[in-house]
Amino acid sequence: MTTAATPATRPTATPPRTPLRGRLAVLSVTLGIFSIVTTEILPIGLLTSIGSDFAVSDGTAGLMMTMPGLLAAVCAPLVTMATARVDRRVMLCAFMLLLALADFLTAAAADYRLVLVSRVMVGITIGGFWSIGAGLAGRLVRPASAARATAVIFSAVPLGSVLGVPVGTFVGDLAGWRTAFVVMGVLSVGVLALMLLVVPALPPTQVTRASVLRAVLGRSGTRFALLLTFLLVLSHFATYTYVTPFLERITHAGPALITVFLLIYGAAGIVGNFVGGALVSRRPRAAIALAAGLIAAATALLPVLGRWEAGAVALVVVWGVAYGAVPVCSQAWFAGAAPDAPEAASVLFTASFQATFALGALAGGAVLDHMSVSALMPLGGATAALAVIAAIVTGPRSGRLGVRGPAD
Repeated sequence: MTTAATPATRPTATPPRTPLRGRLAVLSVTLGIFSIVTTEILPIGLLTSIGSDFAVSDGTAGLMMTMPGLLAAVCAPLVTMATARVDRRVMLCAFMLLLALADFLTAAAADYRLVLVSRVMVGITIGGFWSIGAGLAGRLVRPASAARATAVIFSAVPLGSVLGVPVGTFVGDLAGWRTAFVVMGVLSVGVLALMLLVVPALPPTQVTRASVLRAVLGRSGTRFALLLTFLLVLSHFATYTYVTPFLERITHAGPALITVFLLIYGAAGIVGNFVGGALVSRRPRAAIALAAGLIAAATALLPVLGRWEAGAVALVVVWGVAYGAVPVCSQAWFAGAAPDAPEAASVLFTASFQATFALGALAGGAVLDHMSVSALMPLGGATAALAVIAAIVTGPRSGRLGVRGPAD
Protein backbone atom coordinates (compact mmCIF):
# COMPACT_ATOMS: atom_id res chain seq x y z
CA MET A 1 0.00 0.00 0.00
CA THR A 2 1.39 3.39 -0.84
CA THR A 3 1.48 6.48 1.27
CA ALA A 4 -0.32 9.62 0.27
CA ALA A 5 1.80 11.55 -2.11
CA THR A 6 2.15 14.69 -4.11
CA PRO A 7 3.00 14.84 -7.80
CA ALA A 8 6.68 14.60 -8.67
CA THR A 9 8.38 17.42 -10.49
CA ARG A 10 8.45 15.53 -13.77
CA PRO A 11 5.90 12.72 -13.80
CA THR A 12 6.49 9.95 -16.28
CA ALA A 13 3.60 8.15 -17.92
CA THR A 14 3.40 4.38 -17.87
CA PRO A 15 4.08 2.88 -21.30
CA PRO A 16 1.03 1.52 -23.15
CA ARG A 17 0.26 -2.17 -22.68
CA THR A 18 -2.10 -4.79 -24.05
CA PRO A 19 -5.15 -5.77 -21.96
CA LEU A 20 -3.78 -9.31 -21.58
CA ARG A 21 -0.42 -8.13 -20.32
CA GLY A 22 -2.16 -5.76 -17.92
CA ARG A 23 -4.25 -8.58 -16.48
CA LEU A 24 -1.16 -10.77 -16.13
CA ALA A 25 0.64 -7.93 -14.37
CA VAL A 26 -2.26 -7.60 -11.92
CA LEU A 27 -2.16 -11.38 -11.41
CA SER A 28 1.58 -11.23 -10.64
CA VAL A 29 1.07 -8.54 -7.99
CA THR A 30 -1.83 -10.52 -6.53
CA LEU A 31 0.29 -13.67 -6.35
CA GLY A 32 3.07 -11.65 -4.78
CA ILE A 33 0.79 -10.45 -1.99
CA PHE A 34 -0.60 -13.96 -1.58
CA SER A 35 2.95 -15.31 -1.17
CA ILE A 36 3.82 -12.61 1.36
CA VAL A 37 0.69 -13.09 3.47
CA THR A 38 1.08 -16.87 3.43
CA THR A 39 4.76 -16.73 4.41
CA GLU A 40 3.95 -14.28 7.19
CA ILE A 41 1.38 -16.48 8.90
CA LEU A 42 2.77 -19.90 7.95
CA PRO A 43 4.38 -20.45 11.39
CA ILE A 44 0.96 -20.49 13.08
CA GLY A 45 0.18 -24.03 11.97
CA LEU A 46 3.80 -25.18 12.38
CA LEU A 47 4.52 -23.48 15.69
CA THR A 48 4.93 -26.53 17.91
CA SER A 49 6.99 -28.41 15.31
CA ILE A 50 9.40 -25.52 14.84
CA GLY A 51 9.63 -24.85 18.58
CA SER A 52 10.33 -28.53 19.26
CA ASP A 53 13.10 -28.71 16.67
CA PHE A 54 14.89 -25.71 18.18
CA ALA A 55 14.00 -26.53 21.81
CA VAL A 56 12.23 -23.21 22.41
CA SER A 57 8.90 -22.56 24.13
CA ASP A 58 5.70 -21.87 22.21
CA GLY A 59 5.85 -18.26 23.37
CA THR A 60 9.42 -17.85 22.07
CA ALA A 61 8.43 -19.53 18.82
CA GLY A 62 5.69 -16.91 18.56
CA LEU A 63 8.43 -14.34 17.88
CA MET A 64 8.27 -15.61 14.30
CA MET A 65 4.93 -13.82 14.11
CA THR A 66 5.91 -10.77 16.15
CA MET A 67 9.03 -9.70 14.27
CA PRO A 68 7.60 -9.47 10.72
CA GLY A 69 4.64 -7.44 11.94
CA LEU A 70 6.81 -4.91 13.76
CA LEU A 71 9.19 -4.52 10.82
CA ALA A 72 6.30 -4.21 8.36
CA ALA A 73 4.65 -1.49 10.43
CA VAL A 74 7.85 0.55 10.34
CA CYS A 75 8.72 -0.20 6.73
CA ALA A 76 5.29 0.59 5.23
CA PRO A 77 5.78 4.38 5.34
CA LEU A 78 9.59 4.49 5.43
CA VAL A 79 10.24 2.33 2.38
CA THR A 80 7.69 4.24 0.34
CA MET A 81 9.37 7.54 1.11
CA ALA A 82 12.93 6.23 0.81
CA THR A 83 12.36 4.65 -2.62
CA ALA A 84 10.02 7.30 -4.00
CA ARG A 85 12.18 7.90 -7.10
CA VAL A 86 13.00 4.24 -7.89
CA ASP A 87 11.14 2.36 -10.65
CA ARG A 88 8.31 0.48 -8.91
CA ARG A 89 8.87 -2.64 -11.06
CA VAL A 90 12.44 -2.84 -9.78
CA MET A 91 11.27 -2.53 -6.19
CA LEU A 92 8.53 -5.17 -6.55
CA CYS A 93 11.03 -7.65 -7.99
CA ALA A 94 13.61 -6.85 -5.32
CA PHE A 95 11.11 -7.54 -2.56
CA MET A 96 10.02 -10.84 -4.11
CA LEU A 97 13.68 -11.91 -4.29
CA LEU A 98 14.10 -10.96 -0.62
CA LEU A 99 11.02 -13.03 0.28
CA ALA A 100 12.36 -16.09 -1.56
CA LEU A 101 15.72 -15.77 0.22
CA ALA A 102 13.93 -15.49 3.57
CA ASP A 103 11.92 -18.67 2.91
CA PHE A 104 15.01 -20.64 1.90
CA LEU A 105 16.96 -19.34 4.90
CA THR A 106 14.20 -20.51 7.25
CA ALA A 107 14.15 -23.93 5.63
CA ALA A 108 17.93 -24.30 5.98
CA ALA A 109 18.34 -22.72 9.43
CA ALA A 110 20.31 -24.77 11.94
CA ASP A 111 19.78 -22.22 14.72
CA TYR A 112 16.62 -20.42 15.81
CA ARG A 113 18.41 -17.08 15.56
CA LEU A 114 18.71 -17.60 11.80
CA VAL A 115 14.96 -18.18 11.67
CA LEU A 116 14.44 -14.82 13.36
CA VAL A 117 16.81 -13.16 10.86
CA SER A 118 14.72 -14.59 8.05
CA ARG A 119 11.58 -13.20 9.69
CA VAL A 120 13.16 -9.74 9.74
CA MET A 121 13.58 -10.11 5.97
CA VAL A 122 9.91 -11.11 5.70
CA GLY A 123 8.87 -8.01 7.67
CA ILE A 124 10.83 -5.69 5.37
CA THR A 125 9.21 -7.38 2.38
CA ILE A 126 5.70 -7.00 3.79
CA GLY A 127 6.06 -3.29 4.47
CA GLY A 128 7.90 -2.55 1.24
CA PHE A 129 5.87 -4.61 -1.20
CA TRP A 130 2.54 -3.52 0.28
CA SER A 131 3.58 0.11 0.35
CA ILE A 132 4.18 -0.03 -3.40
CA GLY A 133 2.25 -2.91 -4.97
CA ALA A 134 -1.30 -2.54 -3.75
CA GLY A 135 -1.68 0.95 -5.21
CA LEU A 136 -0.46 0.13 -8.72
CA ALA A 137 -3.65 -1.29 -10.26
CA GLY A 138 -4.44 1.97 -12.07
CA ARG A 139 -1.07 1.85 -13.81
CA LEU A 140 -1.30 -1.79 -14.87
CA VAL A 141 -4.69 -1.82 -16.62
CA ARG A 142 -6.93 0.59 -18.49
CA PRO A 143 -8.72 3.20 -16.31
CA ALA A 144 -12.09 1.51 -16.78
CA SER A 145 -10.71 -1.70 -15.26
CA ALA A 146 -8.76 -0.11 -12.39
CA ALA A 147 -11.41 -0.67 -9.70
CA ARG A 148 -11.81 -4.33 -10.58
CA ALA A 149 -8.04 -4.82 -10.70
CA THR A 150 -7.72 -3.25 -7.25
CA ALA A 151 -10.35 -5.67 -5.92
CA VAL A 152 -8.43 -8.61 -7.38
CA ILE A 153 -5.19 -7.47 -5.76
CA PHE A 154 -6.83 -7.02 -2.36
CA SER A 155 -8.45 -10.46 -2.58
CA ALA A 156 -4.99 -11.94 -2.00
CA VAL A 157 -5.11 -10.78 1.62
CA PRO A 158 -8.02 -12.93 2.84
CA LEU A 159 -7.03 -15.79 0.55
CA GLY A 160 -3.51 -15.84 1.94
CA SER A 161 -4.76 -15.35 5.48
CA VAL A 162 -7.31 -18.15 5.43
CA LEU A 163 -5.52 -20.66 3.19
CA GLY A 164 -1.89 -20.17 4.16
CA VAL A 165 -2.05 -21.78 7.60
CA PRO A 166 -4.01 -24.95 6.73
CA VAL A 167 -2.13 -25.59 3.48
CA GLY A 168 1.23 -24.97 5.16
CA THR A 169 0.25 -27.27 8.03
CA PHE A 170 -0.79 -29.96 5.55
CA VAL A 171 2.55 -29.76 3.71
CA GLY A 172 4.39 -29.69 7.03
CA ASP A 173 2.60 -32.81 8.25
CA LEU A 174 3.40 -34.66 5.02
CA ALA A 175 7.04 -33.68 4.57
CA GLY A 176 8.18 -31.59 7.54
CA TRP A 177 7.91 -27.89 8.36
CA ARG A 178 11.08 -27.04 6.43
CA THR A 179 9.50 -28.35 3.24
CA ALA A 180 6.61 -25.92 3.68
CA PHE A 181 9.05 -23.00 3.57
CA VAL A 182 10.86 -24.47 0.56
CA VAL A 183 7.52 -24.60 -1.26
CA MET A 184 6.90 -20.94 -0.42
CA GLY A 185 10.40 -20.04 -1.62
CA VAL A 186 9.79 -21.78 -4.94
CA LEU A 187 6.45 -19.99 -5.29
CA SER A 188 8.14 -16.64 -4.62
CA VAL A 189 10.75 -17.34 -7.30
CA GLY A 190 7.96 -18.20 -9.73
CA VAL A 191 6.15 -14.94 -8.94
CA LEU A 192 9.42 -13.03 -9.45
CA ALA A 193 9.84 -14.63 -12.88
CA LEU A 194 6.27 -13.73 -13.83
CA MET A 195 6.81 -10.12 -12.75
CA LEU A 196 9.96 -9.85 -14.84
CA LEU A 197 7.98 -11.08 -17.83
CA VAL A 198 4.73 -9.13 -17.59
CA VAL A 199 5.11 -6.06 -15.34
CA PRO A 200 6.08 -3.01 -17.43
CA ALA A 201 8.55 -0.36 -16.37
CA LEU A 202 6.86 1.78 -13.71
CA PRO A 203 8.86 4.97 -13.23
CA PRO A 204 7.59 6.88 -10.19
CA THR A 205 4.99 9.52 -10.94
CA GLN A 206 4.69 10.75 -7.36
CA VAL A 207 6.94 11.72 -4.48
CA THR A 208 5.61 10.77 -1.06
CA ARG A 209 5.05 13.31 1.67
CA ALA A 210 4.69 12.63 5.39
CA SER A 211 2.55 15.71 5.95
CA VAL A 212 -0.55 14.14 4.38
CA LEU A 213 -0.17 11.08 6.59
CA ARG A 214 -0.09 13.32 9.65
CA ALA A 215 -3.18 15.19 8.48
CA VAL A 216 -5.16 12.00 7.87
CA LEU A 217 -4.02 10.56 11.19
CA GLY A 218 -5.46 13.61 12.95
CA ARG A 219 -9.00 12.92 11.76
CA SER A 220 -11.51 11.45 14.20
CA GLY A 221 -12.64 8.83 11.68
CA THR A 222 -9.08 7.60 11.27
CA ARG A 223 -8.56 7.38 15.01
CA PHE A 224 -11.78 5.38 15.32
CA ALA A 225 -10.58 3.00 12.61
CA LEU A 226 -7.29 2.65 14.48
CA LEU A 227 -9.12 1.79 17.69
CA LEU A 228 -11.27 -0.89 16.06
CA THR A 229 -8.30 -2.38 14.22
CA PHE A 230 -6.20 -2.43 17.38
CA LEU A 231 -8.80 -4.26 19.46
CA LEU A 232 -9.82 -6.79 16.81
CA VAL A 233 -6.39 -7.67 15.49
CA LEU A 234 -4.95 -7.83 19.02
CA SER A 235 -7.72 -10.20 20.07
CA HIS A 236 -7.37 -12.42 17.01
CA PHE A 237 -3.61 -12.84 16.80
CA ALA A 238 -3.10 -13.15 20.56
CA THR A 239 -5.27 -16.27 20.34
CA TYR A 240 -5.13 -17.64 16.79
CA THR A 241 -1.31 -17.66 16.78
CA TYR A 242 -1.55 -20.37 19.45
CA VAL A 243 -4.59 -22.27 18.19
CA THR A 244 -2.46 -25.32 17.32
CA PRO A 245 -1.24 -25.78 20.94
CA PHE A 246 -4.86 -25.39 22.10
CA LEU A 247 -6.13 -28.07 19.74
CA GLU A 248 -3.30 -30.39 20.75
CA ARG A 249 -3.58 -29.96 24.51
CA ILE A 250 -7.27 -29.25 25.14
CA THR A 251 -9.11 -30.88 22.23
CA HIS A 252 -6.47 -33.65 22.06
CA ALA A 253 -6.55 -33.52 18.27
CA GLY A 254 -3.81 -35.23 16.27
CA PRO A 255 -1.86 -33.56 13.43
CA ALA A 256 -4.22 -34.79 10.69
CA LEU A 257 -7.32 -33.54 12.51
CA ILE A 258 -5.70 -30.18 13.26
CA THR A 259 -5.02 -29.77 9.55
CA VAL A 260 -8.69 -30.50 8.85
CA PHE A 261 -9.75 -27.95 11.48
CA LEU A 262 -7.52 -25.28 9.91
CA LEU A 263 -8.80 -26.06 6.43
CA ILE A 264 -12.35 -25.66 7.71
CA TYR A 265 -11.31 -22.37 9.30
CA GLY A 266 -9.86 -21.28 5.96
CA ALA A 267 -13.01 -22.07 4.04
CA ALA A 268 -15.11 -20.23 6.61
CA GLY A 269 -12.77 -17.25 6.37
CA ILE A 270 -13.29 -16.95 2.62
CA VAL A 271 -17.04 -16.87 3.20
CA GLY A 272 -16.56 -14.23 5.89
CA ASN A 273 -14.50 -12.07 3.55
CA PHE A 274 -17.22 -11.90 0.93
CA VAL A 275 -20.01 -11.48 3.47
CA GLY A 276 -18.08 -8.74 5.27
CA GLY A 277 -17.25 -6.99 2.01
CA ALA A 278 -20.90 -6.99 0.98
CA LEU A 279 -22.13 -5.74 4.36
CA VAL A 280 -19.55 -3.11 5.29
CA SER A 281 -20.37 -0.65 2.51
CA ARG A 282 -24.05 -0.69 3.55
CA ARG A 283 -23.94 -1.22 7.32
CA PRO A 284 -20.33 -0.51 8.38
CA ARG A 285 -21.02 -0.29 12.10
CA ALA A 286 -23.09 -3.49 12.12
CA ALA A 287 -20.47 -5.33 10.04
CA ILE A 288 -17.56 -4.58 12.35
CA ALA A 289 -19.62 -5.12 15.52
CA LEU A 290 -20.90 -8.49 14.27
CA ALA A 291 -17.40 -9.67 13.37
CA ALA A 292 -16.08 -8.58 16.77
CA GLY A 293 -18.96 -10.21 18.62
CA LEU A 294 -18.49 -13.54 16.86
CA ILE A 295 -14.73 -13.54 17.58
CA ALA A 296 -15.46 -12.74 21.23
CA ALA A 297 -17.97 -15.58 21.49
CA ALA A 298 -15.81 -18.15 19.70
CA THR A 299 -12.63 -17.51 21.68
CA ALA A 300 -14.40 -17.19 25.05
CA LEU A 301 -16.27 -20.47 24.57
CA LEU A 302 -13.35 -22.51 23.25
CA PRO A 303 -12.03 -23.59 26.69
CA VAL A 304 -15.53 -24.88 27.51
CA LEU A 305 -16.85 -26.37 24.26
CA GLY A 306 -13.48 -26.92 22.61
CA ARG A 307 -12.76 -29.93 24.79
CA TRP A 308 -14.89 -31.93 22.35
CA GLU A 309 -14.12 -32.18 18.66
CA ALA A 310 -17.66 -31.22 17.60
CA GLY A 311 -17.64 -28.13 19.78
CA ALA A 312 -14.17 -27.13 18.60
CA VAL A 313 -15.02 -27.41 14.92
CA ALA A 314 -18.25 -25.43 15.35
CA LEU A 315 -16.39 -22.59 17.08
CA VAL A 316 -13.58 -22.70 14.50
CA VAL A 317 -16.19 -22.15 11.78
CA VAL A 318 -17.67 -19.16 13.63
CA TRP A 319 -14.20 -17.76 14.24
CA GLY A 320 -13.20 -18.20 10.61
CA VAL A 321 -16.28 -16.42 9.27
CA ALA A 322 -15.82 -13.58 11.76
CA TYR A 323 -12.13 -12.95 11.17
CA GLY A 324 -12.53 -13.34 7.41
CA ALA A 325 -14.57 -10.14 7.53
CA VAL A 326 -12.09 -8.16 9.65
CA PRO A 327 -9.47 -7.05 7.05
CA VAL A 328 -12.05 -5.82 4.55
CA CYS A 329 -14.09 -4.07 7.25
CA SER A 330 -11.01 -2.43 8.78
CA GLN A 331 -9.74 -1.31 5.40
CA ALA A 332 -13.15 0.13 4.55
CA TRP A 333 -13.23 2.18 7.75
CA PHE A 334 -9.80 3.64 6.99
CA ALA A 335 -10.78 4.42 3.39
CA GLY A 336 -14.06 5.96 4.51
CA ALA A 337 -12.20 8.22 6.94
CA ALA A 338 -10.01 9.63 4.15
CA PRO A 339 -11.81 9.42 0.79
CA ASP A 340 -9.65 12.30 -0.47
CA ALA A 341 -6.40 10.51 0.41
CA PRO A 342 -6.85 6.79 -0.28
CA GLU A 343 -3.13 6.06 -0.40
CA ALA A 344 -2.57 7.61 3.02
CA ALA A 345 -5.48 5.56 4.36
CA SER A 346 -3.93 2.41 2.91
CA VAL A 347 -0.54 2.89 4.50
CA LEU A 348 -2.09 3.67 7.88
CA PHE A 349 -4.20 0.53 7.59
CA THR A 350 -1.10 -1.54 6.77
CA ALA A 351 1.07 -0.07 9.51
CA SER A 352 -1.60 -0.34 12.24
CA PHE A 353 -2.65 -3.84 11.19
CA GLN A 354 0.91 -5.16 11.14
CA ALA A 355 1.95 -3.48 14.39
CA THR A 356 -1.07 -4.89 16.22
CA PHE A 357 -0.54 -8.28 14.57
CA ALA A 358 2.94 -8.35 16.15
CA LEU A 359 1.74 -7.07 19.51
CA GLY A 360 -1.02 -9.67 19.62
CA ALA A 361 1.35 -12.55 18.94
CA LEU A 362 3.77 -11.20 21.56
CA ALA A 363 1.08 -10.69 24.21
CA GLY A 364 -0.44 -14.10 23.55
CA GLY A 365 2.98 -15.74 23.87
CA ALA A 366 3.60 -14.04 27.22
CA VAL A 367 0.24 -15.25 28.58
CA LEU A 368 0.86 -18.74 27.22
CA ASP A 369 4.30 -19.00 28.83
CA HIS A 370 3.12 -17.74 32.23
CA MET A 371 -0.43 -19.09 32.38
CA SER A 372 -2.08 -21.55 29.99
CA VAL A 373 -3.61 -21.75 26.56
CA SER A 374 -7.05 -22.14 28.18
CA ALA A 375 -6.60 -18.84 30.01
CA LEU A 376 -5.46 -17.12 26.82
CA MET A 377 -8.67 -17.68 24.85
CA PRO A 378 -11.11 -15.85 27.22
CA LEU A 379 -8.69 -12.91 27.46
CA GLY A 380 -8.80 -12.64 23.68
CA GLY A 381 -12.58 -12.82 23.80
CA ALA A 382 -12.74 -9.98 26.32
CA THR A 383 -10.60 -7.82 24.03
CA ALA A 384 -12.90 -8.49 21.08
CA ALA A 385 -15.89 -7.63 23.29
CA LEU A 386 -14.34 -4.19 23.84
CA ALA A 387 -14.37 -3.75 20.05
CA VAL A 388 -18.11 -4.49 20.04
CA ILE A 389 -18.68 -1.78 22.64
CA ALA A 390 -16.49 0.67 20.73
CA ALA A 391 -18.34 0.02 17.47
CA ILE A 392 -21.75 0.52 19.06
CA VAL A 393 -21.26 3.49 21.37
CA THR A 394 -18.36 5.50 19.90
CA GLY A 395 -17.07 6.80 16.58
CA PRO A 396 -18.65 8.60 13.62
CA ARG A 397 -22.35 8.11 13.05
CA SER A 398 -22.47 8.03 9.26
CA GLY A 399 -24.63 5.22 7.98
CA ARG A 400 -22.48 4.37 4.95
CA LEU A 401 -18.78 4.63 4.29
CA GLY A 402 -19.06 5.29 0.61
CA VAL A 403 -16.29 2.80 -0.17
CA ARG A 404 -16.21 -0.70 -1.55
CA GLY A 405 -14.20 -3.53 -0.12
CA PRO A 406 -12.36 -6.12 -2.17
CA ALA A 407 -15.16 -8.61 -1.94
CA ASP A 408 -17.91 -6.26 -3.10
